[in-house]
Amino acid sequence: MSPERNAFEFMEALQLVAREKGIPVEVLLDAIANALVAAYKRMPDAAEEAVVTIDPETVEFRVYAQELDEDGNVVREWDDTPENFGRIGTQTAKQVITQRIREVERDQKYEEYAGREGDIVTGIIQQSDNRYTLLDLGKVEALLPQAEQVPYERYEHGARLKAYIVEVRKTTKGPQIVVSRTHPGLIKRLFELEVPEIGSTVVEIKACAREPGHRTKIAVWSNDPNVDPVGACVGARGARVRMVTNELRGEKVDIVPFSEDPAEFVMRALQPAKVKEVRLDEETGTATVIVHDYQLSLAIGKEGQNARLAARLTGWRIDIKSETQLADEEAGYAGEEWAQGEWVENETGEMVWQPAEGGEAMSLEQWEHGGEETEGIEAPPGAASAAPAADATESDDKAESKDGAESPSDAQPDDDDAEPRPDTLAPEAEPGGDTEQAADTEPAADTEPAAVVDEGA
Repeated sequence: MSPERNAFEFMEALQLVAREKGIPVEVLLDAIANALVAAYKRMPDAAEEAVVTIDPETVEFRVYAQELDEDGNVVREWDDTPENFGRIGTQTAKQVITQRIREVERDQKYEEYAGREGDIVTGIIQQSDNRYTLLDLGKVEALLPQAEQVPYERYEHGARLKAYIVEVRKTTKGPQIVVSRTHPGLIKRLFELEVPEIGSTVVEIKACAREPGHRTKIAVWSNDPNVDPVGACVGARGARVRMVTNELRGEKVDIVPFSEDPAEFVMRALQPAKVKEVRLDEETGTATVIVHDYQLSLAIGKEGQNARLAARLTGWRIDIKSETQLADEEAGYAGEEWAQGEWVENETGEMVWQPAEGGEAMSLEQWEHGGEETEGIEAPPGAASAAPAADATESDDKAESKDGAESPSDAQPDDDDAEPRPDTLAPEAEPGGDTEQAADTEPAADTEPAAVVDEGA
């Protein structure tokens, strides 16, 4: 076979590979030349620097050795092509083309998915075990790790599955695409597919909070006052949100309208519960939510799920209280928390009880008349007179007993020493009255005898 025929077939094969793999012919020729340079330098008596040229017409390989100066400039160049270099070049070209094709294919696959983090892809489940699940995306496979899988979600072989791209890695074996089924971004992408208004930026998803496999809350906003953002996402008879729910294998989705007012946003985020009032503390980032007693369990949700998702959605720490709980806290000074504190002097020098948790201090007068509300709070130091005074009558009686005066109990004689008591005289009968009936009447139990007859009188 003539050299011209060999050159024609070589270039034809090279162009065919270039077309199939999408690789320019110049790139393949440059790769072959670099490989031939490496093959030349492995030969004995080879120059340190050399270049290889390939004639596209005759496919002739020529090696030109070079001598460089200190600055890297070529000072001398000569033809140093070894004998039978064409055979070596042909074998090397075959190896280089095969290797180069693989590298280009890997680079093309990587470039196709590089920068697509945050996008959604649809794949076919190929393999699933305890560590990961593989999805066939066509040209490449995606890796769904165990940590990115929804708990209790089964992945059947051959089933189609949508996933969210979280990372694209470049490896020696090609690109490795890591996808997720738990990322909140999956919710946003699914709604973009089902709601045209989101794709056209008329409706925006401002925030998203998700507990994979259980429940999701999204806050939506409309840039067009004539478009209802919640209605656009729900769709006619709930058709749009139902498509998202089906893809999420039955996960519930709550759609709430976004508000720039934090208090109103917190109120809406706790739907379906109806909130009575929201109090914001910007220093601590806490939102105190007051609801009716019958709405408390609904606002908190099962195992606190509704309140937890609302806190993630709004960015506020949410503290939910019923009307009864709030009334009990604002009732007064009762409770163990109030009993934790100390007596201090205020600005006027008066002793006041300052709770450890902060709040309004209690004056000495309030403590004296507090009753049950002040239980557990000891008297202020050095203020014994501040305690409620004892009953005045009782104090006077104790004082008389101390001085030796008879008390009512001392006036009564002992039962053993007392002389026999004469009969009690009956009161004189009124004129015209029944004297016998009056004498037989017994005195009342609490009535003192009218008179006592003294035997010595």
